[in-house]
Amino acid sequence: MHDAPAHEATAALACRFVALCEARSGQLLKLNSLVGDSGINRPTARRWLVKTPKLYFLDSGPLCCLLRIASPEDLSTHAQRGAVVEAWVVGEALKHRYNLGLPADLYFWRDNHGLEVGLVIEHRSRLYAVECKSGMTYSPSWLAPARRRRAIVGDAAAESLLVYGGDEGHRGCDYAALSWQAVAV
Repeated sequence: MHDAPAHEATAALACRFVALCEARSGQLLKLNSLVGDSGINRPTARRWLVKTPKLYFLDSGPLCCLLRIASPEDLSTHAQRGAVVEAWVVGEALKHRYNLGLPADLYFWRDNHGLEVGLVIEHRSRLYAVECKSGMTYSPSWLAPARRRRAIVGDAAAESLLVYGGDEGHRGCDYAALSWQAVAV
């Protein structure tokens, strides 16, 4: 027989832990900070998490609710808008792969200087770098991390992709920039 108050306390801790994880969506996992903020111990946190250095909550509805983002206008000015957009792009990429019957094969890349590509997709032995930006005005500088990764990866690197908050697509010799609307269809 379960002790109802103990079970309720564990459920409350788990809810707090999930809420804190959602608030960190799209960020590098800092387990000590998460443990300290949630009130659970480190071994429990390790058991509850998939072993990955980055957290994503793929359903943007609950993520926005927990961040108190109730409208597109709220999102456009929210401090976490970049993380929300990145989590949404990762979620869309994952759904697309599953709908095609493909394995997830989604990663992120970060070098020892902190240069990071938010999403790397493996497809047919090629690695596609996908940058996710919430800004509405395209900037070529957004592709710098993807280009750096491409220089390191070499022949396995495919064209870089950029998904951003603007309305128009752009194409260059080594990249394609897509409006978020092109991903949403």
